Amino acid sequence: MIQKISAEISLELFHEMLRVRMIEEAIGYRYAEQAMRCPVHLSIGQEAVAIGVCKNILQTDYLISNHRAHAHYLAKGGSLCKMLAEIYGKVDGCSSGIGGSMHLIDLTANIIGTTPIVGGSLPVGVGVAFASLLKGENRVTVIFFGEGATEEGVWAESLNFASLKKLPILFVCENNLYSVYSPLSVRQSPKRSRVDIVRAHGMIGLQGSGNDVEEVYRVTHQAMQYIREGKGPCFVEFDTYRFREHCGPNIDDDAGYRPIEEVQYWHKKCPLKVYEERLRDQQRLTEEVLQSFRKKIQAEIDEAFIFAEKSSFPIFDPHASIYA
Repeated sequence: MIQKISAEISLELFHEMLRVRMIEEAIGYRYAEQAMRCPVHLSIGQEAVAIGVCKNILQTDYLISNHRAHAHYLAKGGSLCKMLAEIYGKVDGCSSGIGGSMHLIDLTANIIGTTPIVGGSLPVGVGVAFASLLKGENRVTVIFFGEGATEEGVWAESLNFASLKKLPILFVCENNLYSVYSPLSVRQSPKRSRVDIVRAHGMIGLQGSGNDVEEVYRVTHQAMQYIREGKGPCFVEFDTYRFREHCGPNIDDDAGYRPIEEVQYWHKKCPLKVYEERLRDQQRLTEEVLQSFRKKIQAEIDEAFIFAEKSSFPIFDPHASIYA
């Protein structure tokens, strides 16, 4: 297992979680202006998974994600300016303004793309990893998906093929307990274990708390070591919780589909709040450092929104096959 996490890395983990939280809160706040006209699925509350995982992967590694992809995109090194421009539907967006929040791509960071179809990231990611293996590349493909994707038939097919070919894949399951408004209890048997299913397909499966960024970091480190040694794919599952509605910027705690006691329990386990308190207790984070982080991140956010707002809308040419 990995040694004790250094003060430098712990502050980097905190800074990157804070950055994602502030960016998504800004998106949520400004969404009411109705300038962002595509759906947005925010990762507020789930930041530790994206940051802890991506801190272990290289720039040369590939990443494939799902509809709730902002945190993954940012953690992997995707351009914030291009992401916001994409959400605004502008030509300078990472998908030229025609994909929206659920279709993010940044090839300079080897973010191959994101797909909103439940389970859709699985076969795409397996295909990318197989192509990478055939080309002799020394890269890992990281695939993010929710626990709902494990109810799709393509889940079993992807596991089987990845294990059969010993593909260098890290399967990352973010279990936030809900598929839109449906809890796990109405979708999967309480006796069903996703880790056991993975192991039955001949690969290792690991679990951890998705609200503890250091635990995510350690579990992922162990998995990546296994994959990079050429032993085949690995599955990791992290329990976590989203704080906003399934799709949109609002808080929907009063909607009735999640028990208020459950919501309160998970808010107490907020990954950012818990980690800030831990670092303060360890005297690794001071108020001065925290405020410097906030100031720097806010300046980046302000600049990125200006970039997105000033960018032009794509012009559709009916006589061409692409947007000009």
